[in-house]
Formats: sequence, structure tokens, C-alpha cells
Amino acid sequence: MLLTVSKRLEFSAARRLHADSWSDAENLAAFGPETKARQGSGRNYVAHFVFTGPVNPATGMLINISEIKERAGKIVRERFDHKFLNKDNPSFCDILPTAENIARQLHLDVAPLFSDVDATLAACHVAESSERSATFYADGAGEANYWFDFSAARKTVSPHLNKEENARLFGRATSIHGHNYRARLTFRMGRLDPKAPLVRHDAIDACLRTLHDELDHRYLNEDVIGLKDRPITTESLARYVYERVKATMPLHRVRLHERDDFFAEIWGDESVFLGMRMSFNAAHRLHAVALSDAENSKLYGKCNNPLGHGHRYLTETTVGGEYDKRSGTLRDFVAFRKAIAESLAPWQDRHLDLETDDFRNAPSTGENIVRALWPKIDNRLNQQLVRLRLWETPNNRFTLRRA
Repeated sequence: MLLTVSKRLEFSAARRLHADSWSDAENLAAFGPETKARQGSGRNYVAHFVFTGPVNPATGMLINISEIKERAGKIVRERFDHKFLNKDNPSFCDILPTAENIARQLHLDVAPLFSDVDATLAACHVAESSERSATFYADGAGEANYWFDFSAARKTVSPHLNKEENARLFGRATSIHGHNYRARLTFRMGRLDPKAPLVRHDAIDACLRTLHDELDHRYLNEDVIGLKDRPITTESLARYVYERVKATMPLHRVRLHERDDFFAEIWGDESVFLGMRMSFNAAHRLHAVALSDAENSKLYGKCNNPLGHGHRYLTETTVGGEYDKRSGTLRDFVAFRKAIAESLAPWQDRHLDLETDDFRNAPSTGENIVRALWPKIDNRLNQQLVRLRLWETPNNRFTLRRA
């Protein structure tokens, strides 16, 4: 199992995407209209610093998140926040501050600061808008993410099933209804080249325009020729988007949300995944029995409040398995949701340390909560859980993956 801890930090900055050695036409093709902003353009950035490593059994922590905030935050404040990156940050004198290069530079700047701990900075993720983000990994790989939205109507049915089978499997969703879809396209490079854009603007812009024109405000069962003989499910639609993009661009994976809390993913090896988000409310206190009161107070700070505190925790469960081409499904939606709800129910509106058995002998850190939740959900999903995420707050995320 692979456990990661992620800390979210924000900063604002200006930048210009324009290579002096290229013509205006070349810059426009590579970076789009933004390249015309001669004095720079601005973004409100969100950075995620993702660490991996062993969990200290005494403290229940992989890394002290406060340390990430302090050390990484200092770098962000001094080198990135409220800067014109091309001029104020020497790292961007020779390379342009694209989202991929900002993620790369944050990793290069922050990783050495944690040489004194067992945790390792595995990745830096940077979002520059709701449509554009990038990730840089410790092994040198880079990813570019592009989101687009469309609204469409559908009947959730498969042409390969009879009427009774469709009704039994999809219920009320066999009636005409609609969704505001949100899709993410991820492009990956095994070794990021900081001198060239991972994806050219002209290519992705044409791709997204074509997809939007084809899918937006359509009745998917009848208006989209490519979907005529396919099941109209979220899994099948995500696969269709993947195939359409892959035909012209080196796409790595697609995620398609039909609602904020439910999505399907298709990867390059044709793997299919379903994800669902669900929250629960609980109280807890961070306190390690192996430490003194003074040590607990110093380590956990205000989270060591003797009276406790609480969170509205958010979980994201992602499952794999065998995709059924006949029905166009990976897993029954209702059964999927029920399995998660039943797993969370014993913790709902409880004090995790005082009213459950899971944290009698272990601190209720995010690391320990996600590790305790994994078998509860996995056992209800036939051991097909591949990733489990837990947000303690919007800024603190804990993720467990099947290795």
C-alpha cells in the first residue's frame, strides 16, 4: 500500500508566456492569446505538496503537516507569491513559468528542505485555474491537465440489454434526464522538458472545441453518431471521450464527472475506474499515549485540545474491476454508494477516540483514519478498492493506494 499526505497552499503571481527566440505566430500556437500580454498576466495559484513515507506508529503521522506549511510556505511566500515570475524569480530566466514548470520548480525548491525527515516529496501539483493544472513527480515525469464542461441529456440504457434488463439495472435513470458534465484530460511525459510546452495551445484548443461542439446540449442517445451503438453510461461516455482525443493526441487518461461526487476514469491501458465522494461528521482529539502531555501539546498543537474538536471529513473511494461491455458498467451505482455509506455509518456523529474501537490504541490522525477505513470499504467491494482519499480540511488530504 502507498500512503501520501498532501498540503494545499495558495499564492498569486504574474507571468508571461513568450519565448523570445520564437516568432509571434509560434508563440501564439504554443501558448495561445495570453502570450500577447506583454507586461504579463496573472493567476491565483493553488499548490499541493504530496509526501510519501512510513507512518510513525507512536505519533500516527507520516509527516507533520504543520512542517509542510511552514517550510514550503516560506518558499512560496519568498519566491512565488505576488511576484512577476519571469523577472522576480531567477529560476524562470531561462524557462517559461508554465503550470508544468512552476510545479517542477516548487518541487526542486521544496524537496531539499525535508532531507531531515523520513518522508519524501513525491509530487507537486499546481492549479492555475479551474480549467488548467499540472503535476511534477519526483522521478522527473510531468502531467498537464485540461478540464472542459458540457451539458447533455441522456437515457441511461444499453442497446445490448433488453428493456427489462435496462430497467432492473438502471431504474429511473432509463428516463430522459440531464447532467452538467465535467471532463479532465491528462497528458503525461515520462521526462518533463522545461524548454517546450507539454501540450501546445493550438492542439488542445482545437480538441476541446471539437468535443464541446459534439457533446454540448445534445441528446446523447440520438444526436451523437459515435454513441449510437454504445451503452449510455458514465463509464462508456468516458471511454468515448478517451478514444476521440487519443485518435489525435497522446492522451494518458480521462476523468469524467457526471456530478461533483461521482466520476469514471479511463486510462491508456484501457483500465476503467469509478469514483464516489461521501462525507461524514466526527469529533476527535490528537493524542499519543506514548508521549507526555507536554510532548503531545508541542506535536499536535491545538488539535490536542482535551475537549476535542471535529471535522466534516470528505472521502473519495475509487474502485477498479472488470468492465462489462454489454451493460457499459463497472459497478452498480446504488450498490457502490451503499457500500461506502455502510462503512462510514459507525463513525457518523461520533467521537472517534471515545466512541469507536478503531482508535483506542492509535492516534486518530488522517493517516490512521484512512488506513482504518480502507478494509471497511474494501471488504464490501470485493477487494476492488484501488484508491481511498480523505480530506480532513480542504487543505489537508490523505491518500492510500493499492500498490
